[in-house]
Amino acid sequence: MPLIVLVGLPGSGKTTVGRSLARRLQVPFADSDAVIEQRLGCTIRDYFDHQGEAAFRDVEQAVIDELTQSPPGVLATGGGAVLRPANRRHLRERGTVIYLRASPEQLHRRLRHDTKRPLLQVDDPLARLRALHAERDPLYRECAHFVLDAHGTSLSMLVGRIVMQLELMPGAGVPAAPPASAPPSG
Repeated sequence: MPLIVLVGLPGSGKTTVGRSLARRLQVPFADSDAVIEQRLGCTIRDYFDHQGEAAFRDVEQAVIDELTQSPPGVLATGGGAVLRPANRRHLRERGTVIYLRASPEQLHRRLRHDTKRPLLQVDDPLARLRALHAERDPLYRECAHFVLDAHGTSLSMLVGRIVMQLELMPGAGVPAAPPASAPPSG
């Protein structure tokens, strides 16, 4: 089974979906932002505030390079992981990339009280999400093998759709879903 990589805007559900997908497939789960924070010894927001975005992207690139060389599993990336060409190349070549797509308006409703995401700590978070979408949507699509709408679907249905897409890939080696129990005949 290949490494399964989730990309998308902040708040699109990469971590939540990734954890559930990893449980479903019985493989390890990693979140690149969590690994980065563990290595830095501080939050990404604090690092952004003190070192700047460019320094953060350097650390992120090193972590993405390392995590994409790990054994098969599920990897949730930070929303900006696709900004660097090397990251997009590593993600696409070393894994099966799934873009969890959601509109800026949907994400704004979900994230309106979030204080952890540094790029959204602005006067107009919706305008910022629209700008991020305009900039990043083509990059997500460039490295993605599949694009799935992340809004309006339950977690279990979204995970099921991902598993189905993976099962359809030639040579994917994804474990098939357990059979549903047949209703009693009567």
